[in-house]
Amino acid sequence: MCVAIPGQVIEIKEDTAVVDFSGNKVNAYIGLVPVQVGDYALVHAGCIIQTLKKQEADEIIELMGDI
Repeated sequence: MCVAIPGQVIEIKEDTAVVDFSGNKVNAYIGLVPVQVGDYALVHAGCIIQTLKKQEADEIIELMGDI
């Protein structure tokens, strides 16, 4: 089982986005869902699979920090 944590999209370059996970920056494919700079996103297998509202992302990040 995989657990995805939200990261924030900080840059978009053609068909990839740079997603910041608490300072760890990852390139992810953006062809599956519409994405904009500033969005919070879940990444799986190198692809953004879902975007989230900031409140949802903050709640997940807080829960993961408690574990």
